[in-house]
Amino acid sequence: MSVLSAVLDAVRSGAVEVVDLTTPLQESTPILRLPEPFGNTRQFQLEEISRYDDRGPAWYWNDIHTGEHTGTHVDAPVHWVTGKDGPDVSQAPMRTLVAPAAVIDKSAQAAADPDFLLEVEHVRAWEGEHGPLPDGGWLLYRTGWEARGEDAAAFLNADEDGPHTPGVSAECARWLAEESPLTGFGVETVGTDAGAAGGFDPPFACHHFLLGAGKWGLTSLRNLGRLPATGALLVVSPLPIVGGSGSPARVLALVER
Repeated sequence: MSVLSAVLDAVRSGAVEVVDLTTPLQESTPILRLPEPFGNTRQFQLEEISRYDDRGPAWYWNDIHTGEHTGTHVDAPVHWVTGKDGPDVSQAPMRTLVAPAAVIDKSAQAAADPDFLLEVEHVRAWEGEHGPLPDGGWLLYRTGWEARGEDAAAFLNADEDGPHTPGVSAECARWLAEESPLTGFGVETVGTDAGAAGGFDPPFACHHFLLGAGKWGLTSLRNLGRLPATGALLVVSPLPIVGGSGSPARVLALVER
């Protein structure tokens, strides 16, 4: 039996489960909101072209209006000034889009403190228990934030001091970018950076360091609690937008059961 036939049989039998990590795209999907004077992306919207009517009697279809960074999406290196000479989303290597995944779970800490930050020591402790981070793989950061995904206000969690969402310290972001073997980093929150990261040194350190190092980001993931700490295979499918800084994506994980 070929390798691909064996995988297909494993999926059909349930020996391998395909877990969807994607937030559905709809008008209510939470999106990042930047303060003035910065520009903002638009909310996702369907615009009907025809639906079995005089505009098209036998077919239904829509135009879609959305930004590159809406819902579950990929951040390409070119998205940030530190990666401006890097690849756009259409140039994502296949070895990045299909790669092993590790999951670090700090949902209990984030439930107690929405400003919780992942530190290098947390990743080192995870490695002490589970082994090294996957070479050329993804680190997926579980915070439990997906539970807020149907309520935009709770998901963005902003007050007069700004947004309060868990993330990564500046030092950990630098370490993941420069010293880890990862190809990318994924989160459940609206962006890879913590809500307070605008005040970090440098600001938005995940974007600054990871994209500047040619690594990739994934945001608004769901169902990370259904993945093991190690052993899942991630499949990331962004639109190949030429010149694009990112793209909404369908993200799947293959998990042995």
